[in-house]
Amino acid sequence: MNGKIKKVAAIHDLSGFGRSSLTAIIPTLSTMGVQVCPLPTAILSNHTGGFESCSYIDLTDSMTEYIDAWKKNKLSFDCIYSGFLGSTKQIEIVSDFIDYFGNQKNLIVIDPVMGDNGVLYRSFTSEIILKMKTFIRKADIITPNFTEAAFLLGMDTPPEKISDENARDWLLKLSNMGPKMVVITSVPDMAKEQYTNVLAYDRENNIFWKVGCRYIPASYPGTGDTFTSVVIGSLLQGDSLPVALDRATQFISQCIKASYGFNYPKREGVLLEKELGILNMPVLISGYEML
Repeated sequence: MNGKIKKVAAIHDLSGFGRSSLTAIIPTLSTMGVQVCPLPTAILSNHTGGFESCSYIDLTDSMTEYIDAWKKNKLSFDCIYSGFLGSTKQIEIVSDFIDYFGNQKNLIVIDPVMGDNGVLYRSFTSEIILKMKTFIRKADIITPNFTEAAFLLGMDTPPEKISDENARDWLLKLSNMGPKMVVITSVPDMAKEQYTNVLAYDRENNIFWKVGCRYIPASYPGTGDTFTSVVIGSLLQGDSLPVALDRATQFISQCIKASYGFNYPKREGVLLEKELGILNMPVLISGYEML
């Protein structure tokens, strides 16, 4: 054994309060035996969902100097994981980062954070969508939610539901934009009223996947960041895509179930600390199927 630990360059914002972005990503991947190397895009006093005010420090001007130091130190990463980017300028900086640090051996994962629940986040304009369409060409894997997938496909708003046939069409069109693998989260199930799905396409093997779970009527910030983190950790451990998706879906579902019964503000995120140990337990793989 050479003691090598996988390293992930995590390009996200850091919120001081509320379990989201880096405060969710770091403990999740660390629990899975992966070293997280953060590249902060912004520092927030708290995330922007459910709070009256927020202090926001834009780190765009310092990102290039930060990255230059990594270059001088000849650092390398097993995965580059890009999440919240607050401007088109930041997308350009991270695009250059991927060009420099990306290679045939490491994994490039882009979560095109732009909106949710049918709407674009308040800080963004349609310009961010156009830029993101170009940016995702560099990814091996993208993990948009249902709303973000619709935006990338040129829709003003997502439909309420889509059929399996339409889902395959969405996945193919997104993959044709560049990514080898496409994962769409929070997709309402067409047939089961109380279910939501994770849909995926692996272009190299030409296989579509679906992982379903029962919908719990509660919204917690940071679950998308945590979901993608578990997928990355699972893939870096050698799991296949469908197993990684199933593992991530099971973990998020358990986190939400464990949190839902407690009377505390949902804006604080899921009770991640109570459930992290599950990530080191054997996983019962049973939820994925071919789409």
